[in-house]
Formats: sequence, C-alpha cells, structure tokens
Amino acid sequence: MHILLIGERGAGKSTLIRRLTDAWGRPVSGFITKKEAADAEGNEPVYIHPANGPRRYGADNLVGVCRFRHPTGYPEAFDRHAHLLAPPPLGGILVMDELGMMESGAKAFCAAALAALDGDADSIFALKVTDTPFLNAVRGHPKAVCLRITKENREELFETILPLIAKGPGGGAE
Repeated sequence: MHILLIGERGAGKSTLIRRLTDAWGRPVSGFITKKEAADAEGNEPVYIHPANGPRRYGADNLVGVCRFRHPTGYPEAFDRHAHLLAPPPLGGILVMDELGMMESGAKAFCAAALAALDGDADSIFALKVTDTPFLNAVRGHPKAVCLRITKENREELFETILPLIAKGPGGGAE
C-alpha cells in the first residue's frame, strides 16, 4: 500500500511518519530531507539523508536552498540520490519525506519516485500541497491513497493508518 500524507508546513507529516515507522517496527529505507537554519544571507540549505542512516551535511547531499521561503532545487543533486528510492528489502517500508517543488526538475529522481508507486512494496510519502506536474502525478497515481493531514487530525490519522501497513508487504487491508 502507498500512503501519501499531504499537508501544509507544520501539519506534522514528518512526525507522523516517524511515529508510524517506529510503531510498525519494520525495516525502513528511502530518504528524508532536512532544511537547516538560515545563514547570514537568509539562505536555508536543504539536505537529503537516507531514512535509515546517519545524517551528514556536505556538498554531496545538498539538494537545494530556500531563501525567504522561495525554494531553489538542484536537480542534479536529487538525481544523484535517486538510488534511495529503490524498493526496500523484503518486508520493509519505503519512506519519502518529503516531496515538493525542489525535485520537480530532477528527471531520474522523479522517475524513481513514480516507479516506487508502480511497485508493490509498502510506502509512505510526505507531500507538499503545491501544484507541480510531478506532484500532481504522484497524487493522482492509481495505487496511491491520499490523506490530508492537519494539526487537528494527525492523531486520528495515526490510528487510521497504523493497521493499514502493520501486517507486512501489501499492507493489512484485504
């Protein structure tokens, strides 16, 4: 099952994903992105990290910069990390936290994300609400279950989503 959490900034997408993967207790693969604090010029660097590994910060995993909430992605950097979207090990869960505007120009990365949705491995994605052709294709994928997350419903969503993937490959839904 592929679950897409769609919500505004600060709605709790990343926190909910972390809670769910901890509760499922299954191997996790994929990626997380992390925006760091602004430098003196107002640039907030954005880094990509393996979902199941240590975080490190350097030129090799810098995928973009936000300046006063205006993102600029580095497509070639996203494409170098498309391997993170490979199917997880048997019984694992693929995490994509999060997909937004920055990677929309990264052809290999976007293709890998869409290929993951074509597959049968369980996955959970966090998505920005922004409209881009790539994000619209992800949200419109026939195998995806889109759920809107807000501060008000995130606890209810935890209880709703938890049993859907808890049983292992293919999810708990019959």
